[in-house]
Amino acid sequence: MTAALALGDDALVLSHRLGEWAGHAPVLEEEVALANIALDLLGQARVLLSMAGDEDELAYLREERSFRNLQLVEQPNGDFAHTIARQLYFSTYQQLLYTELASGDGPFAPLAAKAVKEVAYHRDHAEQWTLRLGDGTQTSHERMRRACQDLWKFTGEMFQPVEGLDAGWAHLDARWQESVQDVLGRATLPLPEGPRTGAWSAGAGRQGLHTEPFGRMLAEMQHLHRSHPGASW
Repeated sequence: MTAALALGDDALVLSHRLGEWAGHAPVLEEEVALANIALDLLGQARVLLSMAGDEDELAYLREERSFRNLQLVEQPNGDFAHTIARQLYFSTYQQLLYTELASGDGPFAPLAAKAVKEVAYHRDHAEQWTLRLGDGTQTSHERMRRACQDLWKFTGEMFQPVEGLDAGWAHLDARWQESVQDVLGRATLPLPEGPRTGAWSAGAGRQGLHTEPFGRMLAEMQHLHRSHPGASW
């Protein structure tokens, strides 16, 4: 199922990226918060990948070109501002999408109804940090501004239609832009300039085309499973 694979890969990859903050978060409270968000996403990934096949095989035995996640979620953590900007963009999209899916009667409705409550927390967490960093010191403001700008080019891909996923993409995109613009405005941050897609990046992740950092991340994520095939604990 194409849609289950796409959504499952989004959640799996971002979960791993957030897990990379373990032991490196700026404060202890963020160790807990980011770990909880990562676990929520991992739970979503397990359900979604199970709808598409064997979850372990799909997570650990596929090659890079077989993954259908958005390029946004595979971007490196960077500094804390980059992680927050990535989370703001993605969780706003995910909350809007899951709210729409939960209101229907399709195969994703049960998952979406449960996940939308988790995603609301993810978005609130990212929003509060965006406000704190954007309207904080000169340094935090500049880092948050730069992070939002750097990741802007990956946001258009979120609203490319996905086979098997019945959603009002144009309407979701408009609501996403309105929501993000509101948060950035309250954080005294400018709306990023430039296109939200490019000739290479538009829809590329959904087609199995990924950015350079993804290959390194995937090798790390799959290393243990591939080193000990068939092992049980």
